[in-house]
Amino acid sequence: MASKVCGKCCAPKHALPASRSKLKRSLFVEAMAGGIVLILAVLGIVPHPLKVGDQIDLATQQRMQQREEQLRQEMIRLQQEFDKMTQELQSGLFLKNMLLAMWEVWPFGALPGALVLLFELFWMATEVDSDESESSSDESSSSSEEEEEAPVNEWDVGRFLMQQMQVPVLHLAKRCKVVEALVGDLLHACHLITLNTPLLRLEQCIGVGSAFEGWSSHWDTVYSLLVPLKPPTGHCFHLELGAGGELPARHGRVRVELECVCLRQQLLGDVRCFLHRPEAELGRNQGPCLLQYLCSHSYLDVEKTARWFQLTAMNAWLLLPASHRCRLTVLPSSRSCKLRLEKVSGRSLSIEILFGVQQGDSRVFLTSQQARAGLPSSTTWLESCAVPEMLFFRFVARQAPQDSCHLTCLNLFARLLEGTGFSTYCLKTVLMHLLTVIPLSRWHRGHLLERVDGILQYLQRCLEDKQLHHFLLGNERVPREVPLPVAFQTASPLNLFQRLAQEPDAHAQALRDFRRLQVRLRSLL
Repeated sequence: MASKVCGKCCAPKHALPASRSKLKRSLFVEAMAGGIVLILAVLGIVPHPLKVGDQIDLATQQRMQQREEQLRQEMIRLQQEFDKMTQELQSGLFLKNMLLAMWEVWPFGALPGALVLLFELFWMATEVDSDESESSSDESSSSSEEEEEAPVNEWDVGRFLMQQMQVPVLHLAKRCKVVEALVGDLLHACHLITLNTPLLRLEQCIGVGSAFEGWSSHWDTVYSLLVPLKPPTGHCFHLELGAGGELPARHGRVRVELECVCLRQQLLGDVRCFLHRPEAELGRNQGPCLLQYLCSHSYLDVEKTARWFQLTAMNAWLLLPASHRCRLTVLPSSRSCKLRLEKVSGRSLSIEILFGVQQGDSRVFLTSQQARAGLPSSTTWLESCAVPEMLFFRFVARQAPQDSCHLTCLNLFARLLEGTGFSTYCLKTVLMHLLTVIPLSRWHRGHLLERVDGILQYLQRCLEDKQLHHFLLGNERVPREVPLPVAFQTASPLNLFQRLAQEPDAHAQALRDFRRLQVRLRSLL
């Protein structure tokens, strides 16, 4: 089992950060003020205690009123000097002034409890100063060994994650909204250009990938968006999913067929029925454009579709106001549209537009995404679960606490995985499983270290069992808000670690990579 990761165990006691010393000093000052008030209150009672049955005469009442007024004045003075206590504590004047003040009002027969209280407060002050001196000396004298093995305690982890991860994520969310709006305007301009042509209909774009899920493993993020494709009037799509691959990495093709629209042509006259009118009657340049220009053997061609959209996007960009402030460059790509926006200041933004055909009412698409092993032909599309996974993270964001740490955990592991054989998708799958097992209320920021350790332990069990199931296949815990095809819901679980079960060398390498991941995490936490 993976060892517990805890900043308190990994960091030496003398390496307290400045933030913790300040907090301890604040607590000490509050305790000092509270102790003084308690002592003064006791002093107002002890010199003249009342016995049972005693009557309060006029002289006693006057003395009590005088004492009450004296205590009130003392409280006012303490309130005025409260803001100066921290500075006096640093110079050692606080305890001296407090003892002098107590000497002036101290009655005969001092209380032992008050002396004990003063001793404890004095010990606390000494401990605070010694902690600070040790911390400052450690910071000034650092050796090469300490630089290599310098542990970071729990306080440093929180500050590191806040500064290095949460702030960029906030900027990432804002940029995603800007990119999504910009691509939406570009698609609208493309629609205006192709309005009178019987070509593809471009639907509203959908942000996918790590950026739109709320995390990103790299600073130079590429914003990926999926554009659903719909057939023009008089055409229809038929998806032919290949049986050679396993869900959800199957290959498929999109067959384009003609539909009869003679009745609409007679009533409205806004379309032509390509099915029942010969191509010669329509004219040589007015044939079934989709089948003629964007298809190969009646199947929608990915590469032709990408080239068509690239040309359309370049012309549509000139219609947008943003074209006067930014320069658009279409980068070479055979299966997508990769754009780079450059401002006058030199800052750039990378965008990749993918194309997809939806499977029924689900949110699973056949997309133009390039497969790792390559695809057999330009008419082959790849099945993708990018949209359901994005919808799952949005669902979690709505249900989880506002300061949930699940994205921080994923962002942290994405950086630690660099140079190992584990992919970010592997850790994302682990996280998605844990998000449906552990109540979302326990993903509060205060549970960060516990959740990080839980992710590490879950991954270790999966490596020992050589089994990590795909999150969306045959998983009853997938929320209903994430629509999936029936084939996904009834499918048997898919083992993402199947290769480890078949190849002992790959399994041994995965275990070594896991130990490297443990060492990296231990050195950080």
